[in-house]
Order: sequence, then C-alpha cells, then structure tokens
Amino acid sequence: MVVIILLIFYGGIFMNPIVAAASVVAAGLAVGLAAIGPGMGQGTAAGYAVEGIARQPEAEGKIRGALLLSFAFMESLTIYGLVVALALLFANPFAG
Repeated sequence: MVVIILLIFYGGIFMNPIVAAASVVAAGLAVGLAAIGPGMGQGTAAGYAVEGIARQPEAEGKIRGALLLSFAFMESLTIYGLVVALALLFANPFAG
C-alpha cells in the first residue's frame, strides 16, 4: 500500500517512470529486509536474557546492560537500511 502511494506521488515530471518505480520498490525492500534480521535477533536475545535472569536473578544488572548494548548494535542495521532507502528516494543517483 505504501509503495503504491509513493509511486503515485513520487517522481514528478522530471524522472523516468521506470526509474521511479524501481527506486520505490528498492527502498521498500531495503527497509523490509533490513528490519527482518534485527527483529528476529532482538526477539531471540530478549528471550535468552529473560531465561538468564530467571536462572540467576543476581546477574540482572549485567544481563540487562549487555542486552541493551546488543539492541543498540542490532537496531543500527535497521537504521542503515532506512538511510539507503531515503537515499534511493530523495538523492537518487539513477535519476537522470
């Protein structure tokens, strides 16, 4: 749905329609694929962190700190995908 809306309003009269369509589809794929891996990783890491805290409640602080740091690294991959998508949409190197 979002891709269709972007195809309608993006590009204007200055861009080849095929380049505009490919850019929007590539931007959607970049964000979607960049979010799949970190999302699965965050879910797995949170599950193991909860298991670890349940087994050793006295280590909660260390586990939580390591978990938050790993979440930051995982989320940076999603942000890189967003940057690539925004570059394809607004600073497109393929637009004539």
